[in-house]
Amino acid sequence: MAAYIVRRLILTFPVLLGVSVIVFLVISLIPGDPATAILGNFATPENVENLNRSLGLDRPLPVQYLTWLTGVVQGDLGRSYALNRPVLDEVAERLGPTLILASAALFLCVLLGVVAGVWAAVRQYGWADRIITLVVLVGISTPSFFLGILVILWFAVRLRWFPTGGMYDLFSDGGVRDLLWHLVLPAATLAVVATGVVARLTRANMLEVLRQDYVRTARAKGLREGAVIGRHALRNAIVNIVPIIGIQAGFVLGGAVYVETVFQWPGIGRMLVDAISARDILLVQGGVLVVATAFVLINLVTDIVQTALDPRLRTG
Repeated sequence: MAAYIVRRLILTFPVLLGVSVIVFLVISLIPGDPATAILGNFATPENVENLNRSLGLDRPLPVQYLTWLTGVVQGDLGRSYALNRPVLDEVAERLGPTLILASAALFLCVLLGVVAGVWAAVRQYGWADRIITLVVLVGISTPSFFLGILVILWFAVRLRWFPTGGMYDLFSDGGVRDLLWHLVLPAATLAVVATGVVARLTRANMLEVLRQDYVRTARAKGLREGAVIGRHALRNAIVNIVPIIGIQAGFVLGGAVYVETVFQWPGIGRMLVDAISARDILLVQGGVLVVATAFVLINLVTDIVQTALDPRLRTG
């Protein structure tokens, strides 16, 4: 197992290098001039040219990439044009709220998705299966930003059960209670699509496992249905469910951009929207790179967990 983990870690480095190239090129080739965005539309061409030269934006793209990559390796993501502070400090400050939101959404996704999928599979074609399938299809088909607006209008504006947005500071007087109060609506909104995907694929994997001979044998031996489902069926199906959860964890991070904007949650997603509006290239590159790196690391952890559950994958 240790050799497999080392091999996977080594393979992660070229993936991260490829991610850095894509992030840099995509953000750099977006139309628009950062110098004009900083100086305003009434800036003279000479001022724009001087600012581009001072920022290094007049150099060839490969030189700009190598300069940026050298800084990234040394822990320097550059300096935000709009905020006039190190990108790393801004990203680190926003990373905590995003991780809180994404972790809460992923917890709901795993808990509700696996339970709903197993429940639907065990009662295939029954009323519970049909209701779960209908709810899952509606959830998957509803865009997160639209769902966010609906829950704000209903639960925050009409019923006044939760705040319309923002994030209470964990270390202030309100503590955990107020943080959870502000977290319920955005976390639930972010979890809906991922929960639906996990539920559907959990149901499909459970149905496949429930048709296997060893499950029939377990039932023939007189084991209780709960033991058959928990110890035999779910234990084997979970090997194929783990990578699905890993992929959804990445999509939850990506979906945080929309949800944080709708709920005014002070995370990386909202920071990226503000940075794109201000043409703050270095801040956008730093934020996207951190999210992309987190996605790669989540998949690495997922592969390791899946291999630990199924040793046959170590030879693959």
